[in-house]
Amino acid sequence: MLRKRIIFALIYSNGYFMQSRNFRLQRVGDISWLEKNYKFKEIAKFLDELIVVDATKEHKDKEQFHKVVSRLVEGVFIPVTAGGGIKSTLDAEALFNSGADKVTINTSIYYRRDVVKEIISKYGSQSVVASVDYKLIDDQIILYSRDGSNREEITLDDYINIVHDLGVGEVYFNSMNKDGTGFGYDVDIINAYSSKFTMPLIVAGGAGNEKHLHEAINIENVEAVATANLFNFVGNGLPNARKYLLDNNVNLARW
Repeated sequence: MLRKRIIFALIYSNGYFMQSRNFRLQRVGDISWLEKNYKFKEIAKFLDELIVVDATKEHKDKEQFHKVVSRLVEGVFIPVTAGGGIKSTLDAEALFNSGADKVTINTSIYYRRDVVKEIISKYGSQSVVASVDYKLIDDQIILYSRDGSNREEITLDDYINIVHDLGVGEVYFNSMNKDGTGFGYDVDIINAYSSKFTMPLIVAGGAGNEKHLHEAINIENVEAVATANLFNFVGNGLPNARKYLLDNNVNLARW
């Protein structure tokens, strides 16, 4: 049985790391600020994986982002997934060369599936995480691309078929309604759809405490829970959350 995972997601935009609520971004600090105030090399000891995404909506400075990824992975001995604006195999290659173990892809799942297939062919399915951002509107699940700015006209069921056909390794399932609220994951939607995915599912959006992590990680086919909330899970937040899950018999790695 695969071990479950706790994942931390860092949102980056225009040179700064951001706090996100319902995909509205608020600047927090740059990479130097993050290293000084959050000592990520220490925080990473209580994580299983790190995701960093460039959510700059226009004119992404990919070279600068690659440098940030390189600094983040230095001395952080857990898998790192990076993404944002991957439009070619070369874009993915640059992130791998910057130290990423996997890439996360959103918009190209809709518009450049040949590129996704090329990346999988070259690096393997385990190297690609499909990221789906969704919002519940009038009881309808609406999917979004381009950092949450573009509404897509396909259903979630259609999306599931697409990622199965592509052969991606994992899916990052992110609720825009719950994002940054700290009120808990979108468990109703996760429960309704998790069994439809044959690949491991990472759920994101809404975690505010260890009980939220515990509730979501026990849902069928959910292999990992992600949080991007810098303020709820600093200090003793992450050590306490990991201990809580282990004490409640969640199959996490022990070290």
